[in-house]
Amino acid sequence: MSTTNQKITALYCRLSQEDMREGESLSIENQKLILKKYADEHGFFNCKFYVDDGYSGASTERPAYKEMMNDVENERVSTVIVKDQSRLGRDYLQTGLLMEITFPQYDVRFIAVNDGVDSINGVNDFAGIKNYFNDLYNSLLKTNFKE
Repeated sequence: MSTTNQKITALYCRLSQEDMREGESLSIENQKLILKKYADEHGFFNCKFYVDDGYSGASTERPAYKEMMNDVENERVSTVIVKDQSRLGRDYLQTGLLMEITFPQYDVRFIAVNDGVDSINGVNDFAGIKNYFNDLYNSLLKTNFKE
């Protein structure tokens, strides 16, 4: 298969205003380095970055996320790689739906590097728990910022 016909390896990065308080480790630049290194070391080709800087993971109204999902739904993507599951989203149900229904439906492999999630190895029992805690974290942020 030639490179021009090869499906995309989507490298998705997201950073919200709230995440910036966590420091440099979540920066877009750091996420890009981690994802590119992972892709290179594991033989992923035709990589494309999708970057949402300043967008909450609680919403799917993110430009790069929407572009990536459009590419998934049009069968242009073979793999989605994120630093951790919370980068994909912080909504428990939405993120779980993506990981367990949408990505498999389109034969898309999902990898969350720091969480040890790789859908090629089957469903990770802790992935759902991690999604739940990401959602809980988001709810706590909302509560604290309203006061």
